[in-house]
Amino acid sequence: MATASDFLATLRTELQSIRDAGLYKTERILRTPQGAHVRTADGREVLNLCANNYLGLSSHPAVIEAAHEALRTHGYGLSSVRFICGTQDIHKTLEARLASFLGAEDAILYAAAFDANGGLFEPLLGEADAVISDELNHASIIDGIRLCKAQRWRYKHNDLADLERCLAEAAAKGARFKLVFTDGVFSMDGTIARLDQIRAVCDRHDALLGVDECHATGFMGARGRGTHEHRGVFGQIDIITGTLGKALGGASGGFTAARREVIDLLRQRSRPYLFSNTVAPNIVGASIAVLDLLEGSTALRDRLQANTSYFRTAIAQAGFEIKPGEHPIVPIMVYDAAKAQQLAARLLELGVYVVGFFFPVVPQGQARIRVQLSAVHEQADLEHAVAAFRQAGLELGLIR
Repeated sequence: MATASDFLATLRTELQSIRDAGLYKTERILRTPQGAHVRTADGREVLNLCANNYLGLSSHPAVIEAAHEALRTHGYGLSSVRFICGTQDIHKTLEARLASFLGAEDAILYAAAFDANGGLFEPLLGEADAVISDELNHASIIDGIRLCKAQRWRYKHNDLADLERCLAEAAAKGARFKLVFTDGVFSMDGTIARLDQIRAVCDRHDALLGVDECHATGFMGARGRGTHEHRGVFGQIDIITGTLGKALGGASGGFTAARREVIDLLRQRSRPYLFSNTVAPNIVGASIAVLDLLEGSTALRDRLQANTSYFRTAIAQAGFEIKPGEHPIVPIMVYDAAKAQQLAARLLELGVYVVGFFFPVVPQGQARIRVQLSAVHEQADLEHAVAAFRQAGLELGLIR
């Protein structure tokens, strides 16, 4: 019979195999707030090109002050879940503000965006229903779907014809309700879902449409409302999930926005909501301030768009292959996992902080460096980044 020692030995062997393959993930320790430039634990000041800090709000003075004010007025934490004694006035204010910002009737807060997807499908869908999911959807969507009893289909990435096939098959099997769910923006590729066309397909098949907006809320669309605004279907999405942990301040917390009946049922039966502590008051207060900033001006969103356009053009001219698109996620394709790790390590030596992504985060043979632009990057920052990529790429034989 295997012992606890055998179990630990098996884990050590598995970890060593990951190291031997050059795929072991290490965490770089920061000593500074999040920003365009950060200082690592060894004292290096580096340009940060791998944060989800799209609008630069993680360290914005107005956001920090709002967090301090909420800490003073509403305390450090609630020590409770929402339905017991964990709901404050500011929680209700933020939910109403998010719903309005996203074009929905109501919204519900979660401790994390992963929880928003993890707690979505099981309360809403049963064995008689069908959920149809893009094959490249985020892990939280995949795990959330696994927790429900609905029949499941996966359609090829952003492929409308295959989506039609799945919906037709679901109807043929007598599905009661059909929910199509997709990322608005796919985090590893920067691909933007064709929500206008997907909405039309759903309408033809009497299907609901849900969208994860984690990499879109705050900066996609003319007013930063998200992918649905960008694609011209604002107010026409049945369910929206998202995060407070990326463009909307960068702390933690997630949300779902939808029709009032959907949100009411989630409050009754969504397990991560019912059994997780309330989002901390300082995060809630800061998030309200973020919405004030975004509703008052599109300047940060416009700056991000300009930085994205410049970097995409410049890095391609430097000789690198990138995934085409217009999103501030810019995948620089390396394909080989070990090479991606080497490139990231050399760039850090050159003062540019990026991370290599490889299997299982992306498919085998699709390793890459994922650059993420921010509104707080200056032109000089981007020029330095392109020069460093060019130098490292030449040294490693990735470009000519």
